[in-house]
Amino acid sequence: MFRILFFEPRIAPNTGNAIRIAAVTGCELHLVEPLGFDMSEPKLRRAGLDYHDLAHVRVHSDLLTAWTALAPQRVYAFTAHATRGHHEVSYRPGDVLLFGPEPTGLPAEVLSDPHVTAALRIPMLAGRRSLNLANSAAVVAYEAWRQNGFGGAG
Repeated sequence: MFRILFFEPRIAPNTGNAIRIAAVTGCELHLVEPLGFDMSEPKLRRAGLDYHDLAHVRVHSDLLTAWTALAPQRVYAFTAHATRGHHEVSYRPGDVLLFGPEPTGLPAEVLSDPHVTAALRIPMLAGRRSLNLANSAAVVAYEAWRQNGFGGAG
């Protein structure tokens, strides 16, 4: 399946919601420290409801450690500053879907990391900054899953 990677997430409920997304889609969720919250924080637990045990979640001490663990072939970084849309690529299982922290997004040094295959954007109306982090991950994860026939869905 696909691997969602949150680089230094700051808001616990967004990560809690991403845990639910991972559980219901079969994606893995990877988090790069430092986190803006503790993994035992009540808001994270509440947003994830009872899906924590159904999701594969892994925390990495830094981006280099994440790259080593993931050994990615393709990494798509999502940013409002890209010109190519998230729907304009053909996703394959194992792809890494990389999202930046709230409210700044991915820093330039991450976007230019040699592991990043392409920077993509989710279409929005002009003049809007960004989508919520968990919503962005859901939009992209479901597009990737849709392109692959919703394998395993009931």
